[in-house]
Amino acid sequence: MPRVYAISNQKGGVGKTTTAVNLGSALAMQDQRVLVVDLDPQGNASSGLGHHKALVEQGIAEVLLGQAALPDILRSTAVDGLHLAPASPALVGLEVELVGLPQREHLLKQALATVAADYDLVLLDCPPALNLLTVNALTAATGVLIPLQAEYFAMEGLSELLRTIAAVRKVLNPTLERTGIVLTMVDPRTNLASDVATQARQVFGGEVFETSIPRNVRLGEAPSFGQPVHVYAGGSRGAQAYHELADEVLIRAGLKQAPAAAPARKARQVAS
Repeated sequence: MPRVYAISNQKGGVGKTTTAVNLGSALAMQDQRVLVVDLDPQGNASSGLGHHKALVEQGIAEVLLGQAALPDILRSTAVDGLHLAPASPALVGLEVELVGLPQREHLLKQALATVAADYDLVLLDCPPALNLLTVNALTAATGVLIPLQAEYFAMEGLSELLRTIAAVRKVLNPTLERTGIVLTMVDPRTNLASDVATQARQVFGGEVFETSIPRNVRLGEAPSFGQPVHVYAGGSRGAQAYHELADEVLIRAGLKQAPAAAPARKARQVAS
């Protein structure tokens, strides 16, 4: 079975979609078979991978409504090994249609089971809300990856997400794990970034990834070209950061070995 990661934070503008697109790209470039599922009605992950939702006739919404099969709606991207389950216009307002369906929290999990043998990792780009789409993602996921923006109020909204994760674990998905927290939009020139990182590590310890994602012009430009940053500007700091994050994700998933620690230097003995 693939590792399924819900990329979630109910706060908007923290880098969820940027992480879904570019982490997916970096993982695929390490020979992983990766699927990105766009669950955000804004459809930014879809356009960022070259498939604008306005041009998608059948997407993940139609799959959840039982009107299409997941294998039939998948799209290729500019990166070999990276596929997309796109958003369509029907994703707007989908939650209202899902409310009356049986097993509504399990619809995404059931759909992903039909392609489980085809992928090593699945990334779920969640909407910026703790709604039924997010609950579907958390029910289907093996872990949650939380982007955390480097700003003073970054951790204020986390408590509600953590309560939701705990509730889903208790009722719907007892094996759900918190895979990690990734600091995003980090400006290393400011004390703010250091302060937020220190606070996050004090509260969450080793859950915080060592890699942080910098503020980077190329990361902001790439979606307008419908490309991950590794295709648009592979030598940029943003591209390198997502390569390093991919390494950490693979290590935590048990799909890659951690590098061996450098041997400690022996203290030079000084003759008396």
